[in-house]
Amino acid sequence: MLPVFKDALFQAQWLRTAGHSSSGGAEIGECLAAASQIREPDAESWFTAWNSLAERVLAESETSRAKGHLVSARQSYLRAANYFRAGYTFLIGAPVDPRVVESYRRQRAAFQNAAALMVPAAEPIAVPYAGALLHGYLFRSADDRTPRPTLIVTGGYDSTAEEAYFFSGAAAVARGYTCIVFDGPGQGAAIVEDGLVFRPDWEAVIGPVVDFAVARPEVDASKIALLGISFGGYLAPRAASGEPRLAACIADPGEFSLLEEFKSRLPAWIAREIPDGKPFVLRLLNLILARKMRHTTGGWGLRRGLWVHGVKSPLDYVKLTQQYTLVGRAEQIRCPTLICSAEDDDIGVTARQLYDALSCEKAFIAFTAQEAAGEHCEAGARSLFNQRAFDWLDSRTGLRPVPNCTSGIAHNTKEGNP
Repeated sequence: MLPVFKDALFQAQWLRTAGHSSSGGAEIGECLAAASQIREPDAESWFTAWNSLAERVLAESETSRAKGHLVSARQSYLRAANYFRAGYTFLIGAPVDPRVVESYRRQRAAFQNAAALMVPAAEPIAVPYAGALLHGYLFRSADDRTPRPTLIVTGGYDSTAEEAYFFSGAAAVARGYTCIVFDGPGQGAAIVEDGLVFRPDWEAVIGPVVDFAVARPEVDASKIALLGISFGGYLAPRAASGEPRLAACIADPGEFSLLEEFKSRLPAWIAREIPDGKPFVLRLLNLILARKMRHTTGGWGLRRGLWVHGVKSPLDYVKLTQQYTLVGRAEQIRCPTLICSAEDDDIGVTARQLYDALSCEKAFIAFTAQEAAGEHCEAGARSLFNQRAFDWLDSRTGLRPVPNCTSGIAHNTKEGNP
């Protein structure tokens, strides 16, 4: 794939944003225009370029809505939401940059405007959780209350409920599923607005979401599937190991051990001392990582990790990762499970290990660079991921929703006003 940026992370985040074009979240030309305004690896020019684009597209949305062109308004609201999210990507960390909060709120507001114009309208939801409320949406494939197979989507480290719609929510609704997306602890509204940090026992998060789902008339309680995207590739299988009401689970990419993934990127003489080895080596590692954190892209994952986990030092973060493992848990998953990996994605290096540990009905799909799906979360060919994942979900688990041609992605292009 021809790169737009030389910096690997700038390229990955650009592709992530542009890749949502398959679900109405971007226009490739607009994304290329934004890229032309960015100096790499400069977080300020990245923010300015995407924020300016988002504001322009948002203004187009408002103009269309004011004139009664509601389809046009809906389509541009969706793109504006994605661009506002993209803008604050390299600003995340602690202490929280005020622009992260403002941009997060603007992406959420733009998406909610689009959601209200969908056919049928998407419903903002609040899931009771541990004395708090988890923000999300419920999407229906038809304007009725018929119980349908349901997909719950859980995202990753810097995901939002709104972006989950672009990844696979729109594809689910287009196929006739009811779909629920939400921000769990460490994600979206939960971290930005409420300061809730990640927890390894994700079944404690998914349980309340399933409680919410089974109380809804649009949900067939016997056919609830869970999809985990990015770090959700650990969270979803972990949840499935302790939530018996799930009928299927998909991990994209599968993540067996966060610690082992981290160690795979280090020299062997350092990796073997993690997490509780020689104090001198660990202090040295902390110093190296603290220095690395200052780099815009090289330290991005560390800055993000400290923020969403609520820890103070890189070494604290590294040690914490040992809690995020499916050792002794993968065997407890009983529902059919699909594990995915992408050829050039080092985040999913333990995907095959997770697959091998499963004792349930299981399948493995490896996506390749040749089919433009080799990047993280198949960002360059998300439609291909959705095709294969939903084909598996339909045929391997008996989840066979009745397609509704006026729902999902189709309702973003339907002529006329909703």
